[in-house]
Amino acid sequence: MASAETEPVTIVFTWDVKPGRERDFEEWAEGLHDVATRYSGHQGATWLRAEGSRHRYYTVVNFADQKSLDRWLHSGERAEWIERVSGIADEHRQDTTGLETWFNLPGESVPPPSKLKMIVVTFCAVYPLSLLLQAFVTPLTKAWPLPVRALTFPVIVIPLLTVFVMPGLSRVFRRWLYPIGRRHRPARPGR
Repeated sequence: MASAETEPVTIVFTWDVKPGRERDFEEWAEGLHDVATRYSGHQGATWLRAEGSRHRYYTVVNFADQKSLDRWLHSGERAEWIERVSGIADEHRQDTTGLETWFNLPGESVPPPSKLKMIVVTFCAVYPLSLLLQAFVTPLTKAWPLPVRALTFPVIVIPLLTVFVMPGLSRVFRRWLYPIGRRHRPARPGR
């Protein structure tokens, strides 16, 4: 099992862009991304504009491990780029272990559900898919080499979980995952 230092890490940034400065922000974001890709351990970033909002953007940044992420976050180059965006956008960030991104509520600053709740909902998603795969796909792949057979599970299940199943289950279990008292609590400072 990988140690905490070698596990992939994800960090989510929320950017509140000043009205009328969206194009400046997008150009800045492109430059920042180009610089970040040169850092060891950088595994990609996804830039998103919040649905229904012209002024809120999100960045989901992935690094190979915490040490690589910290090196980027505390680098002089990043500090210079963050200084450049002053007056254009304000940055907020949320560290995640990975599963939290399946359980985020877009446009809301809500702490992620407990690990136990995420495990229960993920189990509810994976178990039925595993049963279906074992019943219908595995019998068709018995003659395939083991590495190819083993590949069918992640190739089928990961996209299904990410695009369809987890968003649906997150909506179905929303009240349990995010009790009313927690839904509108502001994010902790510095996050």
